[in-house]
Amino acid sequence: MIPSQMLKGILEGCILKIISSKEIYGYEISQQLQKYGFSDISEGTIYPLLLRLEKNNLITAKYRESALGPKRKYFSITPAGEKELEAFVNNWQELNHAVNQLFHVGE
Repeated sequence: MIPSQMLKGILEGCILKIISSKEIYGYEISQQLQKYGFSDISEGTIYPLLLRLEKNNLITAKYRESALGPKRKYFSITPAGEKELEAFVNNWQELNHAVNQLFHVGE
């Protein structure tokens, strides 16, 4: 299990990536994360991150009617969010390379 502080920053970038592909609501984001191996991530972890991303104008939210119950809050990425996602990818690649070099991964 990945320590929560380490995971929080990584999750923000992963959530931005998921939202960048389509307008999506919170539960779907949770399902996508699980699909890619983030099995221990609860909605209680995701929603505060979504609120922070929204507060920082990296994503926007709209309520939409749902055929299966109450309105759902759908999230979309903003231009600032796209720039943040690009920075995250660049930073992740640099960090990933440095850690792999340190631990000689791939030798």
